[in-house]
Amino acid sequence: HIAGLQVLLRGLVAGTRTITLDASFTVDGFIDATRHLDPDERHYTALVPTQVARLLSHSEGAEALRRFDAVLVGGAALPPRLRASADEAGVVLVATYGMSETAGGCVYDGATLRGTRLRIEGDGRILLGGATLASGYLDDPTRTVAAFVTDEDGTRWFRTDDHGHHLADGRLQVDGRLDDLINTGGLKVSPRLVEEAISAAFPEVIDVVVVGVPDEQWGQRVSALVVTNPATPPTRANIRDRLRGILPPHCLPQQVATIDALPTKGPGKPDRAAIVTLLAERPVG
Repeated sequence: HIAGLQVLLRGLVAGTRTITLDASFTVDGFIDATRHLDPDERHYTALVPTQVARLLSHSEGAEALRRFDAVLVGGAALPPRLRASADEAGVVLVATYGMSETAGGCVYDGATLRGTRLRIEGDGRILLGGATLASGYLDDPTRTVAAFVTDEDGTRWFRTDDHGHHLADGRLQVDGRLDDLINTGGLKVSPRLVEEAISAAFPEVIDVVVVGVPDEQWGQRVSALVVTNPATPPTRANIRDRLRGILPPHCLPQQVATIDALPTKGPGKPDRAAIVTLLAERPVG
């Protein structure tokens, strides 16, 4: 939400004209809004991956995205296949990483913005520092002390709930949220790695979310909820067979279900709690 506010503030500070949608996001509304852009100016917008996917699947939506010099994408992981689809369509995507505590995105395509610091702890936890950090949580000193730490040299850090690693070129790769890690039979599974593997292996999958569903035998079972095009959706057996050898055995989904649209919250982020509840009510298979 603060990231959306930052879009408006940057426009004011830069002295540029900001075009806003009158109501909630729709493909037609976005397309109509872009018709008011001045072709002689530079243009930027900020979306979540689900919104980008909906626009790319619409011929006029893809054309609308091409009018922007860059499209900032945040709020959820940017699937590699979605970036590839954007590249093919001539749309420039920039993956942003940040949160309310950092006043929105402060790492763009794995590189920190000027003034932002980045550190990764031994367990993979990502720490962010810099002038954009929040002072703390209002009327919650206990939570503030736990999340915001200060080094001996006075450097302040925010301890995120995400884990990641540095790529060979030094850029940050976010692997997912620590509290989203699935513990199945005592082994840890990163949902994002499974989601990316499914997306890469099955072109018919439009969107996928992997969660841990409570399971009497395994503690949690690796479960996938997928959105597909009208083609025959992949089954649990299809997915496990195709990903065997790509993912370790304990990462292979034990449950697969399909749905027309993922449950979402806020600006379009997948509602993982709702997805866990939905899958827990469906038969395993």
